[in-house]
Amino acid sequence: MTYDLSFDQLDVISHVSYKDGPPYELYRQLRAEAPVIRCRGMEPMYTDEFWAITRYADVVEVSRKFQTYSSAKKGSLMNEQATEIDNDSARLMIDLDPPAHTRLKTLVNRGFTPKAMRMLEAHFREVAVQLIEEALDAGSVEFVDKVSAELPLIAIAELVGIPVEDRRKVFDWSNAMIGSNDPEFNADPEAGQIAATELYMYSNQLALERRQNPKDDIITTLISEHDGDVLTEHEFDLFMLLLAVAGNETTRNAISHGVVAMIENRDQWRKMQGDPSLVPGAVEEILRWATPVNYFRRAATCDVELHGVQIKEGESVTMFYPSANRDETAFTNADVFDITRSPNHHVTFGGGGPHFCLGANLARLEMRILFEELSRRTADIELTGPVKKLQSSFIHGIKSLPVQLTRRG
Repeated sequence: MTYDLSFDQLDVISHVSYKDGPPYELYRQLRAEAPVIRCRGMEPMYTDEFWAITRYADVVEVSRKFQTYSSAKKGSLMNEQATEIDNDSARLMIDLDPPAHTRLKTLVNRGFTPKAMRMLEAHFREVAVQLIEEALDAGSVEFVDKVSAELPLIAIAELVGIPVEDRRKVFDWSNAMIGSNDPEFNADPEAGQIAATELYMYSNQLALERRQNPKDDIITTLISEHDGDVLTEHEFDLFMLLLAVAGNETTRNAISHGVVAMIENRDQWRKMQGDPSLVPGAVEEILRWATPVNYFRRAATCDVELHGVQIKEGESVTMFYPSANRDETAFTNADVFDITRSPNHHVTFGGGGPHFCLGANLARLEMRILFEELSRRTADIELTGPVKKLQSSFIHGIKSLPVQLTRRG
């Protein structure tokens, strides 16, 4: 299938274009014929024209050259707010460049180191085992709700300092914000903003409690003074929003996509069952295959040339990660799901540079534990209904995954 690549017809950013998942065939054509191409969205919210970047090497280059391709100039998400923002304290960390970005990332990074993850592994494994055993006892379950969402929610709640019993509030708030362009979630056009406001109010209450009773958690870290520096209330609120959403949405969807991939590729499922040492490699392949975040935007800080195309200062440049992760020049048999793939230098956590994902270690740990225990305890997984995808150009999500689990004898 070929697509019309003319400016008035090409659409790789509108939510409806992603109702069945990323447009891989269109990406393939763009990589081959127009790796840097001028686009715009067909939906009213996308008023900003942009350059679409679809090749692996170019995504890596744009990611790493933050001096040339800025996150702060226009922000990382494509929407109607495509004008320059001057106040750093009014933006999410993903919408900042160094040194403002470095200041915030350094503040919280200590909670996500490999050492910190190793200390949590035994507890997270207990949680994963309980979730899987409950699902096996039930037999037929909604896997997203009962398993994929629960482990990341519990993990991020305990790391951040959110009471575990409140984790479903985070689940509902993040669904409302991320799913605001999906008809199933968008009963109220203001639902996303309402959810953000409720999360801010909830976070401020937790901050007040930590000032009176500090604990060994990220909330306490965020409200504490560091070398004379302390976050403003709004900076704290934005950080909590980012941790709450990014800490559960992306891992939840990677796990769900991983289960679908195993169902659709039985040979890979059997291979993983037979050799637990393959699980870490399987996790990396799931991350490449799933690519839970579809894109991030940058803006050129100066005139620059890429593949002979002249990009002017201030123009938007948008990196499409699912395309980069299926680039034939970077991955042999890129459209094949192969848990033994090596090397597997996917860009699911970013292409390097300052914005490499803060939660990469946590996501890998959760996924490794879950798939180790799932393959150890489960003989087979079968779909019992349709897999429902999230209609979103930003998040490659799965809303519903009904399955039948059979216990391993």
